[in-house]
Amino acid sequence: MNMQDELLEHLPRLRRYARALVSNRELADDLVQDTVERALGRLSLFNAGTDMRAWLFTVMHNVFANQVRKSSSRAVHLSVDDESAPLRDLATQGNQLPSLEVRDLDYALQRLPIDQRQVVLLVGLEEMSYAEVALALDVPIGTVMSRLSRGRERLRALMAGGSETSAKLTVVK
Repeated sequence: MNMQDELLEHLPRLRRYARALVSNRELADDLVQDTVERALGRLSLFNAGTDMRAWLFTVMHNVFANQVRKSSSRAVHLSVDDESAPLRDLATQGNQLPSLEVRDLDYALQRLPIDQRQVVLLVGLEEMSYAEVALALDVPIGTVMSRLSRGRERLRALMAGGSETSAKLTVVK
């Protein structure tokens, strides 16, 4: 199997992780597309025989971090009272998930700091080892373990009905 075919094999996992990370289907698909585009453009940097999945998640992590940095520097703020702004720009789509637990979990995941959310998703959803996550995020394994522990604890608190404030206090204890 050539490297491009192997890359295509990982698309469903990249898409699943991106959708959980971003929580917006269109933005997640854009993230996957940007990741694949960058990976294909830099395929020569991939070391054959190593884990392509971890490499692709590293690429996605870097693309996502760059997008967050760019969007925060050029964010457009609209006042709700601004009559020149069309109402459709302020509207959001309904989220009719089949299960309330899935909706609550997604809500709780989105409340996690991005560094904790990434680790929780890579370990829990993508079933990556701590070493693979450390490699993908370019952090020490100890950092992965502490972020995972704090993220899980905060998720538990949020899923138990605690507010964000009580979830933060639970983590600090």
